[in-house]
Amino acid sequence: MPGRVEGKVAFITGAARSQGRSHALRLAQEGADIIAVDLCGPVDTIEMYPAATEDDLAETVRQVEALDRRIVATKADVRNAAALKAALDDGVAQLGRVDIVLANAGVFEIFPALELSDRAWQDMIDVNLTGVWNTCKVALPHLVDGGRGGAIVLTSSTAGLKGTPNTIHYTAAKHGVVGIMRTLANEFAQHSIRVNTVHPTGVDTVMIQNPKTWGLFDPEEPDPSRESAEPIFRSTNALPVPWVDPVDISNAILFLVSDEARYITGVTLPVDAGFTVK
Repeated sequence: MPGRVEGKVAFITGAARSQGRSHALRLAQEGADIIAVDLCGPVDTIEMYPAATEDDLAETVRQVEALDRRIVATKADVRNAAALKAALDDGVAQLGRVDIVLANAGVFEIFPALELSDRAWQDMIDVNLTGVWNTCKVALPHLVDGGRGGAIVLTSSTAGLKGTPNTIHYTAAKHGVVGIMRTLANEFAQHSIRVNTVHPTGVDTVMIQNPKTWGLFDPEEPDPSRESAEPIFRSTNALPVPWVDPVDISNAILFLVSDEARYITGVTLPVDAGFTVK
């Protein structure tokens, strides 16, 4: 049987590892070819976990190709619209089209509000908000010119739906992503281009599985660990799980970009184990 996105091409940012790699593999499993980009390097004010590397992006390429799908992968920074456009244009030239856009690239850092530096604020907004807009900005002309419609999914967060202490810059950016989505969903509906957001709770990746995040959730523990923080993570969700897996987000995105969701646009879809209703 053909896959749910057979013959389509997906443009994915932040594709070197974690959620981005998971999205690439899940869509490839269902027949899509991939245009992948990632910074493959650090953002100055993000210190709580290591940055993705070029080796990580090469591993995404290897795994997609092992599924017998094509992939064009480029090191590019979502903060640089010109570089992002060049990467996408090259991918379209090689693969012939683009149908799906996943603005997944993002960073996370923890600061109490009044300890947040101007540089840390700006880095977060530049990557998590402006980077999302840059992704849409370079992709939309391709989708419009293709004349086949398309599907865009922007990765927000539960922090895009409710306030989250010690993450004011992250929360502001993720709320802003919803504004981008709602505006584009209206403006480009005439072209049959659908735009939605997904809002994960904690996902089992390096972004939360690090000592600084464990310490935020378990401040009384002098040597916080995944195991010590797990009960506190679990308590934030309505369902009895501490976090979800990357593929849980990928499966929701697969639905949103498939024909099964052909009339779904302008939606904020939580994949959050009940975090936002608790």
